[in-house]
Amino acid sequence: MASTNNQIQIRLITKLQQYAVPDYPLSVDVSIDASELNTIVNKLLKESKNIQNEVNFNFLISSQLLRTSLREHIVETGVSIEELIDVEYVEKYVTPEPQDCLIHDDWVSTVAVCNKWILTGCYDNTLHIWTSTGKHRLVIPGHASPIKAVAWISVSDYNASFVSASQDKTVVIWDWDIVKNSVERMHICRGHEKSLEAVSVNHDTTLMATGSWDTTLKIWSTSIQDEQRNGESSPKRAKMEDGKTRVSMCTMKGHKDAISGVRWSDKTEIITSSWDHTLKIWDSELGSIKCEFVGEKTYFDVDYSPLAHAVITASADKHVRLYDPRSSEGIVMKTLYISHTQWVQCVRWSSMNEHLFISGAYDGIVKLWDTRSPKTPLFDLTGHEDKVLCCDWSHPRLIVSGGADNTLRIFV
Repeated sequence: MASTNNQIQIRLITKLQQYAVPDYPLSVDVSIDASELNTIVNKLLKESKNIQNEVNFNFLISSQLLRTSLREHIVETGVSIEELIDVEYVEKYVTPEPQDCLIHDDWVSTVAVCNKWILTGCYDNTLHIWTSTGKHRLVIPGHASPIKAVAWISVSDYNASFVSASQDKTVVIWDWDIVKNSVERMHICRGHEKSLEAVSVNHDTTLMATGSWDTTLKIWSTSIQDEQRNGESSPKRAKMEDGKTRVSMCTMKGHKDAISGVRWSDKTEIITSSWDHTLKIWDSELGSIKCEFVGEKTYFDVDYSPLAHAVITASADKHVRLYDPRSSEGIVMKTLYISHTQWVQCVRWSSMNEHLFISGAYDGIVKLWDTRSPKTPLFDLTGHEDKVLCCDWSHPRLIVSGGADNTLRIFV
């Protein structure tokens, strides 16, 4: 038997070879928690590896982070105390600290980060470009209604292109001369019959997909050049004041209400979330639905991680959900993350860590989660004075969020 009264036997293991300690069994009290385990590991590191500086660790038992006492964790996860319990330790993620607060004139409804550039869209119909250190570079008018989604297409040292989607029913492809700090509207993409809500650029940046309140998913070329292409029939492309009209390459139908989120998950696969309580996975080449999952509430956002091969969603029931699209039964909900007190409006995966993601909600809080801790987020990132509307973690060192308090907040 591995336990006696309040004592239990554990073995400390890690994949971090530089921090590996002898894996012989240890007898510990069942009331021990993560901070006390951290003290034990650091003591062993001093003895076995002569590491004097304290290292902070998190601890995993049965693939879940230890956030309570060992006793509570064992009861909750059903781990047998009759056997030696493996406790894996991983380096603790450093608490993100607030860096900048970028003031806008209206609600910040969308944000996208690429390299050192931050692109924001607002309810006053304007786009803004900022540096990652908080310097404002450019304000861009051009839309006739609030901007609901933005995405970078390409960025070099001298030039960049990006796309914006608006409630004015248009998607605009922009070209930015970084050296001259001037922007040109290259194409106006028309075809949606109602407000745009979402846009996503594919992995090789040749195509983008858009979702709208008209319930349709459309695919467009991202090319700056006005090339002839096969697609839907259209009137002659008319010269605009500073851009040419572009029509979509294809339109896919299947949702019964507004499409709230769009994400490419591979070369031909697109995932959408909708107000109709469904997630759908589409084959962009065939123009058809591969599978769908029906939820209980409205979905406001969706994101896909190529590292975790998993999907997360933001929902009107205040929860975040994780789905595994590789499941043999189709798309299956694996984990429910509970902590927000109001609608969850946005979710984004870390671009560097398969276990980490962020969520922003109407409660004004951005939460940083580890997928292995469903009931308690790692950190609450506070500062917004009104509901959080958008967030991004494309840059490995920057977490950004925009809200109805007219600010974009940067955490590093």
